[in-house]
Amino acid sequence: MTFQSILFERDDEVDARREPAFFGDLHLDQILVSLVAGREEYELAPFFYRPLREIDAVGYRHQVLRDLEREVVCEPVREFARGMRLMREHLALTKKLHYGHQKQRWFLEAVGVYCDVVRALAAQLALLELGSRGFVALREYLTSYTDSDELTSLVSETRELKDELAGIRYAIHMKGNRVRVSGYEGELDMSEAVEETFAKFKQGGVKDYRLRFREYAEMNHVEAQILDLVARLNPETFSRLSAYCSDHDRYLDDTIGRFDREVQFYLAYLDYTEPLKSHGLAFSYPRVSARSKELNVDATFDLALATKLVRESAPVVCNDFYLADPERILVVSGPNNGGKTTFARTFGQLHYLASLGLPVPGRDSRLFLPDQIFTHFEREEEIETLRGKFEDELFRIGEILRHATGDSVLIMNESFGSTTLRDALLVGTKVIEQIVDLDVLCVFVTFVDELASLGESTVSMMSTVVADDPAVRTFKVVRKPADGLAYATAIAEKYGLGYDSLRRRIAR
Repeated sequence: MTFQSILFERDDEVDARREPAFFGDLHLDQILVSLVAGREEYELAPFFYRPLREIDAVGYRHQVLRDLEREVVCEPVREFARGMRLMREHLALTKKLHYGHQKQRWFLEAVGVYCDVVRALAAQLALLELGSRGFVALREYLTSYTDSDELTSLVSETRELKDELAGIRYAIHMKGNRVRVSGYEGELDMSEAVEETFAKFKQGGVKDYRLRFREYAEMNHVEAQILDLVARLNPETFSRLSAYCSDHDRYLDDTIGRFDREVQFYLAYLDYTEPLKSHGLAFSYPRVSARSKELNVDATFDLALATKLVRESAPVVCNDFYLADPERILVVSGPNNGGKTTFARTFGQLHYLASLGLPVPGRDSRLFLPDQIFTHFEREEEIETLRGKFEDELFRIGEILRHATGDSVLIMNESFGSTTLRDALLVGTKVIEQIVDLDVLCVFVTFVDELASLGESTVSMMSTVVADDPAVRTFKVVRKPADGLAYATAIAEKYGLGYDSLRRRIAR
């Protein structure tokens, strides 16, 4: 196969420059900030804004990641990435420096680093047993490229020119404020003579009083003039250096440059998830389907929240869920601050990460590959819209239902909480009926218990509390019939706010 991209088996230009609308609601924006930290030079965000729409494309990335999870594959790739970063640092210097000969020498060094790291990666991959279509194709490409006349001649010319420059010898004559440069004619190296003279006074284990000068990449004007004089003494070598820089200004192969950037998508996610795995949290390669909407994930969690908790050495609560035909909607109720919204975010994160071809939080995961993800979370009123809060909620859900398809995923969190219970039940029922008609997969977090039992498409899940103390949340969300009012009564009794307690206090 012809290698084009380590992210896309078929050429697929990434043009997604805008963050999806649901990123903030699902805290995917927070995850992305952490993912790309320290990798800003690669501009990775567009890759995370571009979900996949085909099962085979997801499988392509799964294969690549499985290869990268093996140290024998990952370390050569990381070494290649470090080398390419060093190359770019050298190239950046050529743009910052002022003196022409120095700029050209740094350019030569950058090309030398490039040749070395490309050939090293090709040689290392040639020795490995690879399981992914992506890396197998990359290996074939690198083998062909490193054997090509283009690279072999570049390697040869680079090595010869570096050796020629390294072989230049010259003498500097200084008298007062005058400096003269001449060819080297076997003059005594005074530094060696001084060291030899004082070697007899050398003692072990003494304090080093030498002053160390700071090294600057930029030459000063005296050094630059000396170099100009050296260039006059060696015109052919420096003429070759100048021609080399002009001839090879486009030395970087586009496919290799693209791989260098794209592979960071995988490395960023592996680095991000490693502390969570070390904490004992599970990740799995989801079995994704574009047809079946039967879902199952064990021991899953909110990735953004887990990252924060692990940094604080706090425990992470995991949850399980499943949907079996004809179930489509998880209606989540229960006490406030019990993990309902976190569960809803987790559901959305799982489906989006799966659509990026990445491992998802949890064990033994089976998920649907959506065409779109929609969120309906509470919003502050915006005076510009001239709509009240409830009217705005109706407007937004109307827009969602007009654009959603049977392949979409919808996460609704505490929707219609700004109106009366009766109206919330009425509107919620109508919305769920439309969701069922569209055959959309949905999580519906609500305070209206009746919505959990509207038909065979709906499944009731509840955030739970400690059995002996209903005021204490477990943050576990389980399949069970809704009975949220019991928790309100228990909490009221615990804090002396029950009916009997209040009546006795008022009577006093």
